Amino acid sequence: MRSGLCRILLSVAIAGAWSAASAEPAQLRVLGNFTGNKKQVDGVERPFFNRLAKTAGLKAKVTFSPMDLVNVKAPDALRILRAGTFDVASVQIGMASRDDPFFEGLDLAGVATDMASLRKAVDAYRGEFDKRLQAKFNAKVLTLWPFGPQMLFCKKPVKGLEDFKGLKVRTFTPSMATLMQQLGATPVTLQFSEVYQALHSGVADCGVTGPSAANQGKWPEVVSYLVPLSVNGSVQGHFINLNTWKQFSPQQQQKLSAAFKEMEDRMWRVANEASEDAISCSTGKEPCKEHARFKMTLNAITPDEIARMKQAVSKSVLPEWRKICNAVDASCAATWNATVGKAMGLSM
Repeated sequence: MRSGLCRILLSVAIAGAWSAASAEPAQLRVLGNFTGNKKQVDGVERPFFNRLAKTAGLKAKVTFSPMDLVNVKAPDALRILRAGTFDVASVQIGMASRDDPFFEGLDLAGVATDMASLRKAVDAYRGEFDKRLQAKFNAKVLTLWPFGPQMLFCKKPVKGLEDFKGLKVRTFTPSMATLMQQLGATPVTLQFSEVYQALHSGVADCGVTGPSAANQGKWPEVVSYLVPLSVNGSVQGHFINLNTWKQFSPQQQQKLSAAFKEMEDRMWRVANEASEDAISCSTGKEPCKEHARFKMTLNAITPDEIARMKQAVSKSVLPEWRKICNAVDASCAATWNATVGKAMGLSM
């Protein structure tokens, strides 16, 4: 009888400890994207997080704060998430790669030149990316999605890749800078908010960003030529601090995962739809529904130019990233070859 009573008391104690350890957090603090990205923030993020508690059956109070309104810079978002200042954060992968080059393998410049190819690359790398994120930053992937094809907006006409030689080009990831250097350009690292003035003053001759972001940022006021060559997809992610994630029950985790999957799919649709409309509007074409109208010149890019860019990628981007990433993790290139490389038909 004494033995049976001990087992019962032990079971109760274990159950109590598990319940306390897995108690749902009272608050879910969310660090959102920059308010300038209106279609993503006001159109998707803000309404999603406003209704997340109801959608996922949470008792936690969800608070949403765009990073520019709480004075957080993009390169710091992942570190802030690891520190637990926020429970969920929207993170720019290119910026996060400065802390770990492995992350940029998801969206290396020039590897995926359209959104369909990019999604194949992202899906191929997702599992390894998530393992790395959990191990090094105590965070878990909830979404991975692009702002859209990152194209070149220039003050001077660019009829071919050789015309980039000698130009100063705003870039925002290490591999993008490597690609521009291979093409003879000088990469200039600038925050998005700094680019308009840099283009206006001549600090930069071209800038890389998505068509929608460029239109909303009024870049067509200071540049005249749009080069529809997708350098990368500017992949973003919503990540959750693992300590917070583990406080939710398995059922709540399933509901959260399903809700974020729906948001991720919507972000991919927004990337495609917004980019198409912004290109039409920025170049004075129809249909133009949601963006400001400008009269930029759309420079044609031939299949030969795309092939030349792929050669530049194989010659510079892949070897440079392999060297940098393998210095941190000797299996880095092998992991990439087995995931993104296999999906894209590339090997480094």
